[in-house]
Amino acid sequence: MIYIKSKKDIALIRESGKIIVALFKEIRARIREGVTTRELDEWIGDFIEKRGAHSAFKGYRGYPSYSCISVNEEVVHGIPSSRKLKEGDIVSVDVGVKLDGYIADAARTFPVGKISKEKARLLEITKEALRRGISQARAGNRVGDISYAIQSWVEKNNCSVVKTLFGHGVGYFLHEDPIVPNFGKACTGERLKEGMVLAIEPMVNLGGEKVRVLSNRWTVVTSDRKPSAHFENTIAIVNGKPLILTE
Repeated sequence: MIYIKSKKDIALIRESGKIIVALFKEIRARIREGVTTRELDEWIGDFIEKRGAHSAFKGYRGYPSYSCISVNEEVVHGIPSSRKLKEGDIVSVDVGVKLDGYIADAARTFPVGKISKEKARLLEITKEALRRGISQARAGNRVGDISYAIQSWVEKNNCSVVKTLFGHGVGYFLHEDPIVPNFGKACTGERLKEGMVLAIEPMVNLGGEKVRVLSNRWTVVTSDRKPSAHFENTIAIVNGKPLILTE
């Protein structure tokens, strides 16, 4: 079932999104060599709760942490731990915030100090893939138009999209219909309508598309151990066009 949100609903989802925007702005200075992913997660939980909101992730299907923090070859769902960040790492921070019953979801991948040209290029390709996907989130288009825009850009740049994980509807719940793959054919899939709210989230690998899940049953890593990047925004279709609620 696809939920169509009212303008009031979208405004409330945007309030959750504003917390994520502020969080990402402040966390940049904290992502440095020597910090542990658990320390970052504890700061994230405190940041969210001080603003009267809650993590949409903690406790979701048993997930233990406030955020997902994934380093280098970890694609998504990295569980914060005692792992220390090192110069040259890239670290994806995925955050869901629930405020007054409304949820926004977003992710960014940050460099730790100076990173390789390959990793810097991966970040730029993934950011641009997100931008291109969002540009297709217009009333009258289809989900496949978003998917195709992402996949065609990524593959044109000799990287791979992950095909076992998807974007999704969001707002009343963390995961809603429709699913939004990062691959597919234009002019296919669900018709996009005014009032739909979507989390669009390309996950892009520097190497091949294959991934596997670690023994903790959460963390997804690239099979070839090459780095992966993840950028995500929550958007609403307003006046026929995409309105970014987490930027």
